[in-house]
Amino acid sequence: MAKERTLAIIKPDAVARGLHGDILSRIHEAGFQIVAIESRRLTKEEAEGFYAVHRGKPFFGDLTSFMSSGKVVILALEADGAISRWRELMGATDPAKAAPNTLRKLYGTSIQNNCTHGSDAPETAAFELSYFFSGRQLI
Repeated sequence: MAKERTLAIIKPDAVARGLHGDILSRIHEAGFQIVAIESRRLTKEEAEGFYAVHRGKPFFGDLTSFMSSGKVVILALEADGAISRWRELMGATDPAKAAPNTLRKLYGTSIQNNCTHGSDAPETAAFELSYFFSGRQLI
């Protein structure tokens, strides 16, 4: 399996509930290297730009309002097969359908408030990583 990078976001619901430490611990335990990390609050415009692929969908407004509602922790993760491994650790988008011991099963409360975001493909990861981090930060 090739070494790759993926974007991970600990969403506002998890940060507000003080779960970011637990999630970061799970990231370390799973063998990911944190290449870059930043804690901040997204503006509505930043959230809209990040989720632009969903513009026009019924959930777009709620999603971007939610993602700009509080602090997030944004990470660039690296590992062999990082994209699929991070998605496996997160679990299904709907916490009710997520596998046991996944982040979303343990900490998520709804499809929107599911604690984490992750890139779903190499092309998505490239866009998402460059949206938040400069090349210099990812060295």
